[in-house]
Amino acid sequence: MVTAFVMVKANTGEADRLREQIEAIEGVESAHIVAGDVDIIAKAQVDAPAAVKEIAANQIQGIEGVEDTQTYMAMD
Repeated sequence: MVTAFVMVKANTGEADRLREQIEAIEGVESAHIVAGDVDIIAKAQVDAPAAVKEIAANQIQGIEGVEDTQTYMAMD
């Protein structure tokens, strides 16, 4: 099992809508609106690193209103 955290920067006023759309993605366990340099942190749990790429690079970045993402894979 691979655990990854995707940091999402959202366009102004889009965080609530984006959080709902991100949580609906298969493999995303949770998504939280946060204060700081990013607007949303999503936690994904999937079977393989390739699935992390699919979630972060294709699905989340493909949502209108997402400015940028950074993905971190857990090492434990």
